Order: sequence, then structure tokens, then C-alpha cells
Amino acid sequence: MLLELREAPESSFMPAPDEQRSFRFIGERLWLDFVNSELGDRGRDVLGDFDALLSWLEAATVLDAERCANIRRRAAQQPSGAAAAWQEARRVRAALRLLAEFGVTHDNARDQALFEINRVLGRSAGTRRVDLRPDGTFARSFVPVGDAFAGLVIPVVESAADALIAGELARVRRCGDARCRRVFFDTTKNGRRRWCDMATCGNRAKAARHREKMRAS
Repeated sequence: MLLELREAPESSFMPAPDEQRSFRFIGERLWLDFVNSELGDRGRDVLGDFDALLSWLEAATVLDAERCANIRRRAAQQPSGAAAAWQEARRVRAALRLLAEFGVTHDNARDQALFEINRVLGRSAGTRRVDLRPDGTFARSFVPVGDAFAGLVIPVVESAADALIAGELARVRRCGDARCRRVFFDTTKNGRRRWCDMATCGNRAKAARHREKMRAS
């Protein structure tokens, strides 16, 4: 079975204002949260433009505020480079979506994702470092040399690479709600987590079961 890599359409999307962006991190792994970024509130892609991509990476603690500001200034000077980096991020995300949903059962999904992972890793040079966060914790970061945009999704593809190496795909789940396409890494001991988030999909399922029980009584 040949799996088609599809990116979200861009022509009809108008990015929401900053205050309306909702970045949710429920995937338990950076690469899965990146996959889920196409499914924001009201079903809108929260990575609607390059600025939104930077905001998401900052919220995910991949970039700090200072580096985001520097990259935004560079983007204003080199809009074509920023646009290319945004398109690449969406292309990588589409491949990782296939890996999350079909990687256990389809070689083609793994092959496409592996190609994208190695393509991004292979064309980016820079320095990996550990930074101290404002809250006192530490985070690993990647600082590219030369092209300011080249390494933006390096931490994301490294997260996916770690999942492949550690054999984690068997624990990657799609939400049990048929209306939801979010994915997550199941960290439960028995491996039976069903919902991406109990506060949303889990509660909807609970309410539906209650209604069904009331109708049957």
C-alpha cells in the first residue's frame, strides 16, 4: 500500500492572531506534538505562517525568546528563506504524521519519514548545546551555523529519530475518538490509554456513554 504524503492546504488559511493561538502539548514526545500542531482549536492549523512556526517552537522550548526575536528579524530581511523554512516544516510534519499513524505496519511510511529525517539532519550544520531555562530546568537546543532557518526543525526530527531507535512506534496511538486525529505516546504501564486528552476527548466519550446509559434505562 502506497501512502501519500499530503500537506495541509495553504491558500485559504488566514492565521489567527497571537492571542487566539492554542498550542497544546499532549503527545508526550516533541515530534508527536509537532504532528498535532496541524489540529488546533476549531480544527485550524496553528502553523499557518512562519511566525506561527516560531511561536510554536518557542512554546515547545525548542527556541528561546532571544533567538526567536533574532530569527524574526532575519525573516523580515529574507522572506523567501523564511517561506522555504515554513514549507519544509510542513513537509516534515506530513511525513511524521504518516510515521505516527502507519509506521508500525507500513514500510512505506517509515521509509518516507526516514528520508525526511535524514534529509533535514544532513543539510544542517551547527552546534548542540544545553541551556538553562528561566524555571531552573535544562533543555537541549541546536544553534545552526550560517543559515538561520536551516536548523529550526532539527530538534523535532531528532525526537522522531530517537523514537525509531528506541523502538517506540508500537506505543504511538491515535486518539480513540474517531473525530480526533491527534496522536500520542502511551506511557501507561498497561499500554491501554485511549484518549489524547481526558479533558476533551475523554470527557466527550464519558458523556456519550452516560447519555447512552440514560436512554437504555
